[in-house]
Amino acid sequence: MKEETISVTEAARNFADCVNRVRYQNVTFVLLKNGTPVARIVPGAEKPRTAGDLAEALRKVELSPAEFQTWSRDLRKARKALKAQPDKWR
Repeated sequence: MKEETISVTEAARNFADCVNRVRYQNVTFVLLKNGTPVARIVPGAEKPRTAGDLAEALRKVELSPAEFQTWSRDLRKARKALKAQPDKWR
């Protein structure tokens, strides 16, 4: 898939063309505001990845015992770093 970087202004001026190129040429646009990436326009046919996809990929990986211990430790650290989102409805 081809990726192009354009300014937000350029994307706004040529929006229909950008959408057509995304759809028919499978181009991804990275939109810049003051030189900083702020958004992407990607083909809609891209399949979003899920936790199930990750689990399936991990089942296919063979790790040595040392690699598995390191991976397990990193996973525990990452889980501890996660913070529950506040429930806005309570």
